Amino acid sequence: MKMLLTAVNAKYIHSNPAVYSLKAYASRYGDQIEIAEYTINNRTEAILADLYRQAPEAIAFSCYIWNFREIRELLAELPKILPDTELWLGGPEVSYDAEQVMHDFPQLTGIMVGEGEETFLELMRHYCEGEPALPEIRGLCLHDGMTAARELTDLDKIPFFYEEYEKTGCCQNTGNDTSVANPFQNRIIYYESSRGCPYRCSYCLSSIDKTVRFRSPDLVKRELSFFLEKKVPQVKFVDRTFNCSHEHAMEIWRFLLDHDNGVTNFHFEIAADIINEEELKLLHAMRPGLVQMEIGVQSTNPETLREIHRTMDVERLRYVVERIREGRNIHIHLDLIAGLPFEDYDSFGRSFDEVYAMKPSQLQLGFLKVLKGSHMHEKASEYGIIYRSEPPYEVLYSRWLPYDKVQKLKQIEEMVELYYNSGQFTHTLAVLEREYDSPFRMYERLAQYYEDKGYFSNSPSRAYRYEILLRFVSEESPEKEALYRELLTCDMYLREKCKSRPSFAPDLSPYRQALRQAEERPDFRKTDHLEVFTYRVWENDAEEMRRACHKPTIVRFSYENRSPLDHNAALHIVGEG
Repeated sequence: MKMLLTAVNAKYIHSNPAVYSLKAYASRYGDQIEIAEYTINNRTEAILADLYRQAPEAIAFSCYIWNFREIRELLAELPKILPDTELWLGGPEVSYDAEQVMHDFPQLTGIMVGEGEETFLELMRHYCEGEPALPEIRGLCLHDGMTAARELTDLDKIPFFYEEYEKTGCCQNTGNDTSVANPFQNRIIYYESSRGCPYRCSYCLSSIDKTVRFRSPDLVKRELSFFLEKKVPQVKFVDRTFNCSHEHAMEIWRFLLDHDNGVTNFHFEIAADIINEEELKLLHAMRPGLVQMEIGVQSTNPETLREIHRTMDVERLRYVVERIREGRNIHIHLDLIAGLPFEDYDSFGRSFDEVYAMKPSQLQLGFLKVLKGSHMHEKASEYGIIYRSEPPYEVLYSRWLPYDKVQKLKQIEEMVELYYNSGQFTHTLAVLEREYDSPFRMYERLAQYYEDKGYFSNSPSRAYRYEILLRFVSEESPEKEALYRELLTCDMYLREKCKSRPSFAPDLSPYRQALRQAEERPDFRKTDHLEVFTYRVWENDAEEMRRACHKPTIVRFSYENRSPLDHNAALHIVGEG
């Protein structure tokens, strides 16, 4: 018997912990279980050829909104080349309408519904020992209907599979050797210390699992020690609300503080408005870059928050984010969702401006996904929400947000990604946003400029985006072009020591002698870069940046001493030009 657990990931850097967890839980049959990982960028023909080469008796696909389209293509073709191979599905994308999926794909043997560890173990026993019969296994959907419901899993019984993962690596590229020298390199490693969520947000599938269960802290700490020992670059906790238990969060955060290896970063999804002063004090003590926080704000419209059953104190959220930022040691992601009930275009703009004012490290502008099984799916017709028929079931328009406004928000999202979330235009944006009624209107105007110039259809390179922004501000505020040239020059050299001088950078020839003297200083390194500014563009305050210097000032960019949070070079004032 050969069972092939198959994952189709969104990107190469992603892994699929579900298939590894299933194999580890059914370890008594481990020699008969193999794992194959691909990405949605692999051609269907290549995946089919690789599956055929492996010749499994059964294939089980892990199904999500980001890969189900590709999996459906595989399901249509696999019976033609592997007619005797039994096909199984599992995962959130097929758990909530399993009977309909079975009807749509008669070639399936069945679907594992909900949590899969115990179900998969019994399925492997069925294949390897002949019992129990499939109808006797809880948590399955077969052509005859659903079997009995599966009880929730004790998280402490789920093995830690990363030791085995380290030995075997993964099969990411079709047809390649599965051995990997360092499977943690250039990969995001996912870890689970709890399941379920205490909140009932109507757009989220986690609200269905109303019981929050935790892995024992001692077990969690022992497993995190493995990642720390291996100096894994990043561990991303998949817990839906990591800090829903104060005691659980504090014990793990204290452990990470005490055992920091100076390398590994840990990512947590939290509810910021329930963070208390004890937690803030602990977070302030952490090494810059040790942890990063993702905070789902979604909207600041009170009516929208009530309608989606979102429990959040916006004022408390604002306070906590500011307190975290004061520590200058934690990367903060804040998330918004467009397309929610009672949120029209202008209301979303206000939510955007309120969240933008919190100055997150990244502002993620997402669009509502109407997930099967969620309360939002049940209410979509009432809300007039029309969404795509294919996964990820993204909103097209709603009663409050017409289609053309959704498209405008998508353009604004791209501007936020290119200019804000890239971290490459920090000083320029701090000044530019003050030229407009609000940051939202600035990105809206920039998006319109991209549309008018055709840049959306011909995506500009990273370096060229600086020049586009200069052209934009030169049209908007031509009298300030000299200031923005210096701001953009500062932003570019913060990121890298350019091999060739940017076309927009000011002329340095009048300052050659002063620059040569600065290069002779004992603190100057060959990897450093010297620049001369006539505005105070190196300041953190936007008003200070606008001010002209009394005399031109020489600034040194040190690339050997980058910030662990934004990776910008360190800046040092050398003297006057």
